[in-house]
Amino acid sequence: MPSENNISKNKRYFQKQLDNWTNTIAQNLTNLSKSQAVVLAMMSLGMIVAQSCALSAISAQLAILLKIKYCNIRQRIRELCYDSKDKKGTKKGIKRTQLNVQACFDPLIRWIVSWWQSKQIALALDATTLGLSFTILMVSIVYRGCGIHVAWTITKGNEKGSWNKEWLRMLRLVRKSIPRDFFVIVMTDRGLYSSKLFRRIKKLKWHPFMRINTNGTFCPEGSGVFKPIKSFAEQPGMSWQGAGVAFKSKGKGVACTLLALWEEGQKEAWFILTDLPPSSSSICWYGMRAWIEQSFRIAKRGGWQWHKTRMTDPERASRLLLAISVATLWLLSVGGEVDAEVPDSTIPDIRCYLPQIKGKRKATLIRLVSIFRVGMLVIHSCLYDHEPLPFGRF
Repeated sequence: MPSENNISKNKRYFQKQLDNWTNTIAQNLTNLSKSQAVVLAMMSLGMIVAQSCALSAISAQLAILLKIKYCNIRQRIRELCYDSKDKKGTKKGIKRTQLNVQACFDPLIRWIVSWWQSKQIALALDATTLGLSFTILMVSIVYRGCGIHVAWTITKGNEKGSWNKEWLRMLRLVRKSIPRDFFVIVMTDRGLYSSKLFRRIKKLKWHPFMRINTNGTFCPEGSGVFKPIKSFAEQPGMSWQGAGVAFKSKGKGVACTLLALWEEGQKEAWFILTDLPPSSSSICWYGMRAWIEQSFRIAKRGGWQWHKTRMTDPERASRLLLAISVATLWLLSVGGEVDAEVPDSTIPDIRCYLPQIKGKRKATLIRLVSIFRVGMLVIHSCLYDHEPLPFGRF
């Protein structure tokens, strides 16, 4: 059985680490009140230790580590997700406040940028669902095979509405936080393409990188003839890139660059529209869009177990997603720094085990362990050894 001294020592150590993390959050998410920063730190660190975003699991873990009553800690973290009218313990003259998630987007992005070691950023826009409960529209900064959610809109699963309007609104919010001298590409999958979104991204001085369906047309510069988009890569092994005008329909046409590629071994071609010159863009950049899928997997079954949520209120779910985003940011910064320091010579070349294409092996090296998992392992190891918890860089 652990002695009383050891229990007290463990509590002091964990409280110190929690205080350090609280200070980091308070310094970066400056819009939060002191109590909100404290509870957000408790939630995000508790998520990492419990490997779950379930409030009951977080509460149980924190109650053990901090020697606090389970019901007390659970009520505190639950109330971070509540509207002010739903909070208990209102006193005369004291107005209970609620967490404004949208106000956190700007400082959250500035926090990431302050740790960013480059002036190039790729954003991915995509939607995901939590069963029939919620539809979540996400704007994410992608990084080393994963993504950090920096702006989002959550609606009930069966709620109708215009997604385009929400994308335009969130991009305006995100634009305020990214320095003007950054080179930014914005990637979307086929279902999100619209000429209005394409033009808005350009207006923000960013570069759209939008995949499109094959049922449109494209007129190469100087030809004067619109051809079916699918004709630019009709079969495996074909590729094409050039400037021109996409879509013949009135009001939908956009001057752009078309990047087309049907790679050997793939089921279909990629057709990407961008405003970048053909000589200054590469269709392979679009591969980064898939990294947002990894961040969805992390939020659900592959990490935080968010798919098990019993929440039904989109506003409460949005506040929980802020804790998920902050915890993910921390893990990716730590795991990414470790990943960057690994010498290439120590990484086993497994390309010989991959399918061959016309006698050539695929050039892509596969990351066997995600930086999310590496970050988790590093922090767990520090907690186990009672070492100071690390903070990384991107």
